Amino acid sequence: MKNIIIKIKQNYKLIIGVLIIGLLIGYSISSSTHQNNNISENKSTHQHIDTSDSHDHDKSENQIWTCSMHPQIKQNKPGTCPICAMDLIPLERGSVEGDHVDPNEIQMTKSAIALASVHTTIVKKGIPTKKIQLLGKVKADERNVAEITSRFGGRIEKLLINYTGQQVKKGEKLGTIYSPELISAQKELLESTKYQSTNPSIYKAAFTKLKLWNLTDQQIDEIVTNGEPKVYFEVLSPISGTVTIKNVAVGDYVKEGSALFEVIDLNRVWVMFDAYESDLPWISKGDLIEFTMQSLPGKSFSGKVSYIDPFINPQTRVAQVRIELENRNQQLKPEMFANGVLTSNEANKTKKLLIPKSAILWTGKRAVVYVKIPDRENTSFLYREIILGAETGDSYVVSEGLSEGEEIATNGVFKIDAAAQLAGKKSMMNPASDNNTMSNMQHDMDTEDHADGNIQHEMFKVSGNCGMCKETIETAAMSLNGVIEADWSQETHMIHINYNANMVKLVDIHKAIAKSGYDTELEKAPDDVYQNLPACCLYRE
Repeated sequence: MKNIIIKIKQNYKLIIGVLIIGLLIGYSISSSTHQNNNISENKSTHQHIDTSDSHDHDKSENQIWTCSMHPQIKQNKPGTCPICAMDLIPLERGSVEGDHVDPNEIQMTKSAIALASVHTTIVKKGIPTKKIQLLGKVKADERNVAEITSRFGGRIEKLLINYTGQQVKKGEKLGTIYSPELISAQKELLESTKYQSTNPSIYKAAFTKLKLWNLTDQQIDEIVTNGEPKVYFEVLSPISGTVTIKNVAVGDYVKEGSALFEVIDLNRVWVMFDAYESDLPWISKGDLIEFTMQSLPGKSFSGKVSYIDPFINPQTRVAQVRIELENRNQQLKPEMFANGVLTSNEANKTKKLLIPKSAILWTGKRAVVYVKIPDRENTSFLYREIILGAETGDSYVVSEGLSEGEEIATNGVFKIDAAAQLAGKKSMMNPASDNNTMSNMQHDMDTEDHADGNIQHEMFKVSGNCGMCKETIETAAMSLNGVIEADWSQETHMIHINYNANMVKLVDIHKAIAKSGYDTELEKAPDDVYQNLPACCLYRE
């Protein structure tokens, strides 16, 4: 033991040196291991972060952002809508268009439908009915009008009718005429009686001559019985009625064929109503017309159509529709005004497809509706052109283009079409859209170039009367480039205009309508143009 301690003492410096070297080596090894562990952990952490970033990046690339108000806007990054500046929202998975979806479909989210006030209805069949407002006048029955003329020349010796409006009965004496010709003819008759048995043809010829001069058999028999001619010939009324025209006075000389009196039987009258061309398909014989008279307030009348004029008046552009009425108490007087309503069923009550007027967009000769596509997760609409039949009040008959059971938009239709226009899909202004057009339009939206999308709606008053006015006013407005839709109401005289404010100014629309002959709130039509309008279109008092 001593020997060991002595050796340690002798070599302690060496032992201390070895210990120091060992500690240094151990520290070195420990530091290296810790550093390697940190490096490994950092690498692992870095790799994890890279993986996460890559996943988020992929997710961002796959995420589509859209506008709740304008679902045609689709971008691969968040931002604001280039149309309305609303914040874009992520498009839900499963709502992206599939392989079998028409590229022209307009998809709308629930919030977009609510903001645009879009409503739909199912297309159904019904009996087309229409109430037609008609204006008319009371007229005399032309079959009960007697024009009394002079059958021979002479002088008016006496008049028993002194004023128009006087009531007469059939056969009543109206006046007397002195006629030398008549006296000669009576003498011939009296001479012919001597040969009546031997040569009856002479008597018959003289008798017929007086008969053609409007003498009655009784008058001729009196001449033969008395054996002498009558100096004064009596003018008799051929019908019972009212004297409406008196053309002669006592002492007047008249020639053969001169008009003396006019007598009208007003116990039965006509009411003649004016019907526009667009209303004629709805009117047929036997239809009931209910009407009132301005001069007889509180009373209502009715009658069935007995006649429809086969010709259109070239001045007023109307055809007359006639009903016949009994008028025993004479309360209906000629030239009284009548306001009538005819409720008609088209095509003998055959059921046809009917759609509301609000569902239709007009673009020149084309009528457009938006059909809702069934079995879509998000509501989708598709542009479709249709052919319309007759107008039925608040609806139209559909001739071609729709089937029973389809669902169409009936409110907010213009907003759907505006979205289609901005998306470059089929629309009123772009009925022949293709993929290139859609790509270009989408590019324009991405670059926020929307100068052509400034669609505005205005409403103002335009004077007018009838269906022809409506057609002329709307045509004048639609003739301007940039006017999308024009609808003038015959009842309210207000016109609704949808137009692109970047392409046309509102004042130009006023001027175009005024140039066609119709006064607007801002512009007055030229007098010479107004005077050339059809008579039914002259609205100025």
